[in-house]
Amino acid sequence: MNRDQGEDAVAAYMSDLQHPMKEAIEEVRAIILSVDASITERIKWNAPSFCYCGEDRITFQLHGSGFFRLVFHCGAKVKGAAPKEPLIADSAGLLQWAANDRAIVKFTSTEDVRAKRDKLLEVVAKWLKAAST
Repeated sequence: MNRDQGEDAVAAYMSDLQHPMKEAIEEVRAIILSVDASITERIKWNAPSFCYCGEDRITFQLHGSGFFRLVFHCGAKVKGAAPKEPLIADSAGLLQWAANDRAIVKFTSTEDVRAKRDKLLEVVAKWLKAAST
């Protein structure tokens, strides 16, 4: 898939999205896309997903009531043994670890997104670098 097809699919998805936290979701998208110009988007797991170096790395999880999540992962393909410790040092304290190579950030409002903005920028940059090496 080329970059434009992914961006067009995400734009159409977001245009049609009926979610009570759509404004907060759009804000998180803008934050993530601001981290690195080479980040691309596509639809994965029926939600926008962010790719880096051609691999899915961060994907929205939009089902649930009163919140949404970002899932930080290392893509669908197994690339060897799982790390023995968390993939990155989360000095921001933002991540909830599901496994050493999979973490989640939960957002409950636009205000929550804004409060976590700087920490999210830091974690996204670290994750993309670590997950792509």
